[in-house]
Amino acid sequence: MYDELIESGDLPLARKSVLPGTGFFLPDALEEDLEDQQTEAALEGADVAVIADPDADGLACVALIREAYGDVRNVPEPDSGAEDGDDEAAPVADATDDADEQNVVIAAGEAEEPLEEPEPTPHDVALVPASPHDVEDALARVAEYGDEGIDIFVCDLAPDRYEYVEDELDAALETADRIAWYDHHQWGDDVARAVRDAGVDLVIGDSDEECSADVVYRSLEFDFDPLYEELAAVTRDHDLWLREDPRSDDLADYAYWTDPAEYVEVVREYGVDLPDWAQEYIAERRVEKEALIEQAVGRAELREIGGYTVGITYGRCSQNEVAEAMREQGADASVIVKPAGSASIRGTDEFDRCHEVAGKVNGGGHPKAAGCKPDIYDDMLDYANHWTTRGAVTKRVILDAFRDVVDEADEDGENDAEATN
Repeated sequence: MYDELIESGDLPLARKSVLPGTGFFLPDALEEDLEDQQTEAALEGADVAVIADPDADGLACVALIREAYGDVRNVPEPDSGAEDGDDEAAPVADATDDADEQNVVIAAGEAEEPLEEPEPTPHDVALVPASPHDVEDALARVAEYGDEGIDIFVCDLAPDRYEYVEDELDAALETADRIAWYDHHQWGDDVARAVRDAGVDLVIGDSDEECSADVVYRSLEFDFDPLYEELAAVTRDHDLWLREDPRSDDLADYAYWTDPAEYVEVVREYGVDLPDWAQEYIAERRVEKEALIEQAVGRAELREIGGYTVGITYGRCSQNEVAEAMREQGADASVIVKPAGSASIRGTDEFDRCHEVAGKVNGGGHPKAAGCKPDIYDDMLDYANHWTTRGAVTKRVILDAFRDVVDEADEDGENDAEATN
């Protein structure tokens, strides 16, 4: 296949909005081989490995742990962010802002360049990026390539079932001196119990009050500079979608658009007040971001389901802003279906069962923020249909899940009323 057929960086906006990025078309075997090489290089000589979601929250955890361990600071050159932008590099995620997908199976799908080079300067605290669907692979790689006695931290990631990580966690425990797992997502009691019984120091924060960076900040026995307390607070502002501090959107966008390793070192040096060169880079990238948001909002439809208004749309876009636009149009909950096949589900005070909807279609997350990837894609013809119909099958499956959740909630309400009487 010709490279120009899968490179999406130069596509017209209308086409870019409906097609997945270059990373979607990479064979899994090639991707896995490159990830093996990169993890081995990152772990060479490292005393600590941090397996983290490469969004602003997960990367803030890495910054905190590096600071606590006194790791060398490797600040990029002032113009490196803009230069990276020329290549449209992005971490493994499936849209302009999948930074806060919760507990969801996400293809490496829409990243322009999903396989980053390892950090040029070796760190004692190595960063091992992982998305929620492949945390077990990251654990296996650290078990294989990490030195005996290494400390392992897992941050901002949660397995839906213990069986998904059981064997890989056992292997990592044989290699590691200790494993700490810091998160703020919704965990099943049985999963949390099994992870702790395996010998992991698991700390789970309240998903309505804390982000994972908060959990790391309060869990590490270290006297952090106030810069890091502020970093956790502003990260929380975006991760919990509070939106009270405009700097939190800057952090989220910068974490998505730049290399994960660069983000960690920039926030260690500058904190939440990003330098001018980073601000200029963000402003430049936001031109396209806003245009993609406009495309997705223009496709939005509102459906009535059991007394709730559900907004649904399709496109490669920043899902939080699109969901907010649908909320302003009257949506109690919103679904943004992505070209790579995954979907973001956002709720409001009126609808706070997003994680239940996602749980019915191969995903999970928070009551008001969740994600999923329905298991409906058997071959490339299914994906071709997905792109040309703007996600019609995926939309139908997720809306059916909404109906099931609403019906179950109504039944539970009736049963509670009967029990009371």
